[in-house]
Amino acid sequence: MSNSSSVKPQTLTTNDWRLRPGYLCEGGSDFESVHILLGRFLADRHSEDPLPDVSMTMENGGFEWGKGLPLEKVINAQDDLEFLMKHPNLFRNAIAIIEPWEHVGFNHIGEDVRASLNVAYLAQKIADCDSILFPFWSSGVLDPELVVPLITSGLAVVVEGGDPSVRDASTFNDAKCSLEELHRFTDKLLLSRSPTSAPALFICLGHQLAAQSHIRLIKRAVDEVSSLKYLARDRKGKALKSLKKVCQHIQQVGSTLQVKKKNGHLIAKNWDDPEFAVGPNEKKEVGYRQLWHYESIDTDTFNIPEDLIIAHEVSADEFEGVIDTSIEYEHELNISMFHSDEVNEEAILFANWAYRLLHDTIISHRHILAGSPLSWLMQLPFAVEILCSTADETEVVTECSATCINYKDFESKVIRRSFTCQFHPELLQDLRDISHRHPPTYDELKHDDGARLFARLLYSGMQE
Repeated sequence: MSNSSSVKPQTLTTNDWRLRPGYLCEGGSDFESVHILLGRFLADRHSEDPLPDVSMTMENGGFEWGKGLPLEKVINAQDDLEFLMKHPNLFRNAIAIIEPWEHVGFNHIGEDVRASLNVAYLAQKIADCDSILFPFWSSGVLDPELVVPLITSGLAVVVEGGDPSVRDASTFNDAKCSLEELHRFTDKLLLSRSPTSAPALFICLGHQLAAQSHIRLIKRAVDEVSSLKYLARDRKGKALKSLKKVCQHIQQVGSTLQVKKKNGHLIAKNWDDPEFAVGPNEKKEVGYRQLWHYESIDTDTFNIPEDLIIAHEVSADEFEGVIDTSIEYEHELNISMFHSDEVNEEAILFANWAYRLLHDTIISHRHILAGSPLSWLMQLPFAVEILCSTADETEVVTECSATCINYKDFESKVIRRSFTCQFHPELLQDLRDISHRHPPTYDELKHDDGARLFARLLYSGMQE
């Protein structure tokens, strides 16, 4: 199905927005109904669609953002954002989708793929969950101090992929948002996970942005702690002394940790290298790939400090990352890949180790830090676990294909999670977006590994 038409539909304004969440359900949609319907979808592979069979394509046969229902909610400018802020029922019962770029790349038949359409379609078709689009590539990055608290008050945040490379800031020159602006936004989003916030799912380029932000945040922590002369109410200086010691250790490891490919090719000399977090993949991955369990690095083969490997093995044993357990549930998971860069395994092992050190050091001094300039450290993740890898036949190509970002509450000890994945769970095997293909049925989605994994991530994240 094509979205072409001799008469182009008009772009909708806020006057055309639905003010009650839901499009398929006669009674509207809310947190409980979305959660129940996601659970129903995941319960088996054969049950009938519990929602009314209502077409979501528009009068011209297309499925386009801002051209018709249910895709009318597009935040193109400050006025749209202000309207949304006046209607909290809308963003509290919806998914926020962040678009860094207008498409995620070109598929095998030359179509540009706007994967955000698939996210919106899956959420609506499976659970009648509305989506709100923030197209940063065309609107610019609106004030993160306003946007992040708003979008994290909803059901979930999805940071989509994009065609540019996070290794080259110039590839973002044609967009209204720069790579640095995306970094600052991602930093803010990573620090926003709280007992009252929505989980985030970072896809492809979003996965890479998150990896770079992990290193940025750890560096910021080291810099701020190292430059601080004293902490008020830290009368014996014990808290600051402990933090400085840990940050010095993190600095020492970061400044010597190299990133190498399996063939010995050096990608980054240390954490100051621009490609420490994300580097070029050995080969471009486009199409279906099977997800494999991540296998811990052999210390005899790779020159990585054993402490980093042990810390990750502890994280993997301690937490459930949904994607890794989904491999067990489904026996085999085949997911669409669409990328040529990859998150470096060494960088995530380092980030996990550094986060755990910082968290454990803060525990006994948190009452002092809570009223200090370093209070933001308590918003950092507790751990980052590599969940799976992808392979081309028998050879692992992308070691770090997905991560689970764990946050541990200092008082309740409750764990909350966000997720990142290099693959695209929202794309079907044909790698086409919904505007270029016949919309998949509920039954088709129930049998698609990517759609099931996407639904499972939403379902699990909503429980936290």
